[in-house]
Amino acid sequence: MSRFFKAEITGVKLLNADFCILDIKPQGSHDTPLPGQFYMLQSISCYDPLLKRPFSIFRSTDDTLSFLFRIRGKATQILSRLNTGDVIDVIGPLGSSYPEPEGDFVAVAGGVGVASLYNLIEKYKGRAHFFYGAKTKEELVLVDNIRSLSKELTLVTQDCSCGVGGLVTDACADAICVTDSMLKGLHVYACGPNPMLKALNTRLAGKGVNCYVSLEENMACGVGACLGCVVKGINEYKRVCKEGPVFSMDEIQW
Repeated sequence: MSRFFKAEITGVKLLNADFCILDIKPQGSHDTPLPGQFYMLQSISCYDPLLKRPFSIFRSTDDTLSFLFRIRGKATQILSRLNTGDVIDVIGPLGSSYPEPEGDFVAVAGGVGVASLYNLIEKYKGRAHFFYGAKTKEELVLVDNIRSLSKELTLVTQDCSCGVGGLVTDACADAICVTDSMLKGLHVYACGPNPMLKALNTRLAGKGVNCYVSLEENMACGVGACLGCVVKGINEYKRVCKEGPVFSMDEIQW
């Protein structure tokens, strides 16, 4: 089945001035995405910018794919202004997915990284201890939805405007690292800015945690051909779009 297809816009919902949910309906058959995979999207009404942009799958049903993104830059501005019935070009699903958790698990989202993890906690409803961090409370979106899907939700803001004050990595590590014996075999899933993931690695490395991270990198092709999204692994370089975006934390050289 081809991963290149056209899709019709079925909904554009602005959550606030910065965040948008885009719903699309593929024209014809399409593969079902797994949590953590992504798509390349582009409006066909304008080829400036020329390249498609990558977006993690946020939600999916039999006939609808949904994407949550921050409106930042020309491409996301264009997508956020599309109308119902407009048609876009799509490639996907692409990349690796989150491994299936065993029992309850921990999810750590920083900013728009929540888009990648939402599908995971929805699939395994009631099993996630979810740590969701942002700079301010205005950057925390869909909090009630996330709370209803999680076993427990901890909100963290850097400016102390909502929930716990500080960094989400510290809140997560402080909560779960009571004793090292509690961490053996624990599944942790994280998506957010690279400094957040690096800090999480610092706190959890060597503690027996099964930690999987979704990396955010600029992409050009999305299929591993251009080598534009390469990161340094422990033994070799990794293409985020092809070998990732989901990696075991200990595969990456932080």
